[in-house]
Amino acid sequence: MYQKPIMKNKYVFFALLVCIALLPSCNKKYKNSDGSSYSNNKGVGGSANDLLSESKYSSIKIEIQYMAGFAPDASAVNLLKDFLTARLNKSVGITVVQKEIPASSNGTLTVQQVADIEKENRTVFTTDKELGVYFLFTNGGYSNANVLGVAYNNTSMCLFGKTINDNSGNVGQASRTKLTATVLEHEFGHILGLVDVGSKMQTNHKDSPNGAHCNNKDCLMYYAVETTDVLGFLITGNIPTLDANCLADLKLNGGK
Repeated sequence: MYQKPIMKNKYVFFALLVCIALLPSCNKKYKNSDGSSYSNNKGVGGSANDLLSESKYSSIKIEIQYMAGFAPDASAVNLLKDFLTARLNKSVGITVVQKEIPASSNGTLTVQQVADIEKENRTVFTTDKELGVYFLFTNGGYSNANVLGVAYNNTSMCLFGKTINDNSGNVGQASRTKLTATVLEHEFGHILGLVDVGSKMQTNHKDSPNGAHCNNKDCLMYYAVETTDVLGFLITGNIPTLDANCLADLKLNGGK
């Protein structure tokens, strides 16, 4: 579910995959810890064109940081790379680096706490021709126990490792590879501007009552992908894909 934290509706559907757009506190240029000045404090979708096109950046480096015991499924990371290679115009390519960071003492985390962890630990930032993207895998869950992931800034996403592990990989459960890849791809879809949060719609296909989601029930960006129904589906079904309308929006904004 895509929502702004200060505008929560207590009647909104509980979700597995949640994409929260923090209101940009300031879009002034600032210095990252490596001295670069590309703003990572924009709202979700604020770097969609930079991610999709090659007008400014010819490569992407994804930094995945994880807390001890919650390293991401390697096959799922490869599926994410394949997903992005098919959609992004990056002639130099897409690379992934991984690093273990200290565990959190909190069993549950808010978006602000996740952002604070990123600020303390992130090392990959945007350089001259390479755009930096950040994923965090935590050792705990979100304040809503059903949530598996959040996209909270223009280049920042978090997956709640314990919640993913508790709901996958065992007898009668969904494949951990498929569940992790589904969350990774869905959240990345949001920072690519879907739906209508940075990549303009060519045809109206936004499921407005459910936030920045597609109204096609078979699409990766459909809101029900975020509900517990996805667990049963992934036991026998494949990872959902982007539908024609979502693909058209990405192409219009510089993607393949």
